[in-house]
Amino acid sequence: MPVSSQVVSEEPDELVRFRQQWLEEVRSKKKASSSQDGSSAPAAITPASTSTSAHPHSPPAHHPTHRRPSHGALSSPLLGKRPSASVTPAPMGPALQRAVEIYKNAVHHEQRGELDDALRLYRTAFRMDTNVDRAYHLVEEQLKAVTSSGASAPPKAHYRKTSAGNVDAIVDGLGSMELGLAHVPVVRARGEGLVTGTLASLISAWPIELSFEAEDLQEGVPINQLPDELLMIVIRLLDHTAIERFARVNRKARVIALDGSIWRPIVYFVLKPPQITTEEELEKLVSKYMTDYRRIYIEHPRVRYDGVYIAVCHYIRNGLGENAWVNYSHLITYYRYLRFLPDGQVYSLLANEELTPQQVIPLLNPGLRMKGFFIGTWYLDGTAVHVEDLLEPGASDRRYSFQMILELRSRPLGRWNRLDFREYDSVHIGSGEATPLALKNERPFWFSKVRSYA
Repeated sequence: MPVSSQVVSEEPDELVRFRQQWLEEVRSKKKASSSQDGSSAPAAITPASTSTSAHPHSPPAHHPTHRRPSHGALSSPLLGKRPSASVTPAPMGPALQRAVEIYKNAVHHEQRGELDDALRLYRTAFRMDTNVDRAYHLVEEQLKAVTSSGASAPPKAHYRKTSAGNVDAIVDGLGSMELGLAHVPVVRARGEGLVTGTLASLISAWPIELSFEAEDLQEGVPINQLPDELLMIVIRLLDHTAIERFARVNRKARVIALDGSIWRPIVYFVLKPPQITTEEELEKLVSKYMTDYRRIYIEHPRVRYDGVYIAVCHYIRNGLGENAWVNYSHLITYYRYLRFLPDGQVYSLLANEELTPQQVIPLLNPGLRMKGFFIGTWYLDGTAVHVEDLLEPGASDRRYSFQMILELRSRPLGRWNRLDFREYDSVHIGSGEATPLALKNERPFWFSKVRSYA
């Protein structure tokens, strides 16, 4: 037919050569398998067309197409039955190896969705060798065979169903176990009390005889003439910050500053109601920390009295102007102050940016009378600071009070210098009904030390 002759004449020559080579290889493999097995049945072949499948020795039939097939169409006859890994292919030349590398890169680009780059590389690989897809699949099959043969199969896990009785027995056994405390290094201090934790493991390796050393060897060290007992009496007159600064001088100063008689009065002065609920709670803390009063003072939560907790808050308010095409915004800044007293009182002040903290802090006393100043009570429960009954002093008509719950945090360890809002309520004095207030613009309180408060 004229149409058929036209299609054959337009078929690409390289596709015709490729199919002829493929048919010759199939015939040679069929002959080899029939001679080895002694079987007359031909091997199953999945050709690209039904006419080739019905008559394997007939010339290849051409499909009526006017475009060159893609790499997937070219590789489909080979993928009908891929050669096994046991078949050793002929050694590839440098040109074919380069073509396989380009084909491999094209596959990676196609997997990543970069179709333009993949199509360009596929065309380059097929121009270099028309059998590049077959060589690529042979290389991949060999790699898979080597990997599967070299890797050992993991042992099969066997699971046994546990009955309900065994579960109860296991739970009872776990409940009867006595879980001991983790090992904590403990060293007896040179004076009174014990030293635990990291410092205990450090000073245990230090020599017993320690002394102050001069930076200049020609100068003497008069402090070495003082007995340790007299030196500790002087240290007891300092606050905790000065004590720790002295302890950083050398090993001798650190050992003296760890004496329990220095830290015990500080702990008993600070950790009392409202810092703790009852006196018995302090005795439990002393037992928990094994009379290491320094660790109690540093690690146990405490509200500080030697300064003020300040929160700097901001919010944006829309403004008005003469120009309707311009949006005006105002950044509003206000401050919150909290000063805690050892007797359980707390001073709270809400002030705008007209008064700076340097102006406000000297005014925080019971005699202050200004809008936004309240006096209330507080107590500490774990790390939660409860502030209650915040009332405006001197007001005749008191209908509402305020209450807060703040989370006490320490950044870094031992400073306890941050308070985060958890709850903030307005309480009707007559009915006792609490109404939560918005915390959108509120920020954490940060501690600022005041020398006059210490």
